[in-house]
Amino acid sequence: MPCSIVVDHVSFAWPDGVTVLDRLDAAFPAGRTGLIGVNGSGKSTLLKIIAGGLTPRSGSVSVSGVVGHLPQNVPLGARRTVSDLLEISRTRAALHAIERGDVAEEHFTAVGDDWDVEERALAELDRLGLGHVGLDRTVGTLSGGETIMVALAAQLLKRPDALLLDEPTNNLDLDARRRLYAAVAAWQGVLLVVSHDRALLELVDQIAELREGAVRMYGGNLGAYEEQVAAEREAAERSVRTAEAEQAVRGDAEIRIELPRTEVPAGRTVLALPLEPPRRVDADSAAAVLETLVVRGPERIALLGPNGSGKTTLLRRIVAHGAQVPVRYLPQRLDLLDDGLSVVDNVRALAPSAPVNDVRARLARFLFRGERADQAAGTLSGGERFRATLAALLSAEPPPQLLLLDEPTNNLDMASVRRLAQALSAYRGALIVASHDLPFLETLGITRRLRQDREEGLTES
Repeated sequence: MPCSIVVDHVSFAWPDGVTVLDRLDAAFPAGRTGLIGVNGSGKSTLLKIIAGGLTPRSGSVSVSGVVGHLPQNVPLGARRTVSDLLEISRTRAALHAIERGDVAEEHFTAVGDDWDVEERALAELDRLGLGHVGLDRTVGTLSGGETIMVALAAQLLKRPDALLLDEPTNNLDLDARRRLYAAVAAWQGVLLVVSHDRALLELVDQIAELREGAVRMYGGNLGAYEEQVAAEREAAERSVRTAEAEQAVRGDAEIRIELPRTEVPAGRTVLALPLEPPRRVDADSAAAVLETLVVRGPERIALLGPNGSGKTTLLRRIVAHGAQVPVRYLPQRLDLLDDGLSVVDNVRALAPSAPVNDVRARLARFLFRGERADQAAGTLSGGERFRATLAALLSAEPPPQLLLLDEPTNNLDMASVRRLAQALSAYRGALIVASHDLPFLETLGITRRLRQDREEGLTES
């Protein structure tokens, strides 16, 4: 019998009393389902409940089969190995003990039927483009994208009947994304994926929209969903004009980002960063390797390169080296917030002289209104955490004239990506954006493209 996921009257609230889901009903059949909805609607929480990582206050979840879950934030630990992340270290240790002649029963129990676990793990890594990653390599040496793909391999090794993916393309370069798309397209069981990646959502069989506390199913991929929603909106607007159904018109909340009006004069040197010499010089390359990264005026720079090429390292060096203007950095892992503080207190930590009412007014533009601004940062979803982090950075004193953004569209719903692009387009300061999201970069009015390569250094792309 085909696997399925049934959510029956599920309610969930955080310990501080914030309700996320209230008597939610949903059913996800065999096939590929894209779960969409605005940030904070409960998508990640729902996946964690289905996977058994969170316990609902009431209601139940039924899954016929083994569940694999790739969360947004993969549990790391720099000293952990790839084998640890794949959850096969205990089995490998038992195998190696048996190979050394230790025939203790506990080793055979640990191995079970997984005599080929190392071969399967290496084959799965190779299929996902990680053939160069050894099982004993430490997680701290992996890029963000490599870590995500290793975590995906861990779930696939479980041979699950139902696979839950939460923003799986975050931090992935174009080659890794293509490999992920291929894995999704070939999936035979139940697949439930939360994503804002349009190319990924075009591969699904149905769209499930979590909106205003309810799930509604739409047949077809993202394009088919958008066509149906557009038709519904047009019909609702026609009804509004005849005063029959004003409440049917969609009014999804969207963030209103107001970036600091800190104009940088054209020609002014913003940054002059000496670069390390490349490890290898390609005589056939037409691109000139930069010895110093110089940024002048309100330049808008796209920082490109594959996973593990050193883009994040370069951005961190800029922060450590210092610029000639105030600089702020938005990291991939959104680890700037103090989880024990409320959203409003996190912002006030960077803007201590700002009146609290001004801070709350700014947070309201990021959809943290009323009690939501008092929510602990540790309870935020990925998208909410991004909004809170961005609000804190843009409220900082002094306001930034150089913004460094590392994969800024990760965890954002499509409406928020559009708003962020609009706001960055109006920003008058200098901007360096590391991103694999090419459609997003195209909206920013990029003036320079730089490519980072771990061996060949930084070049004009």
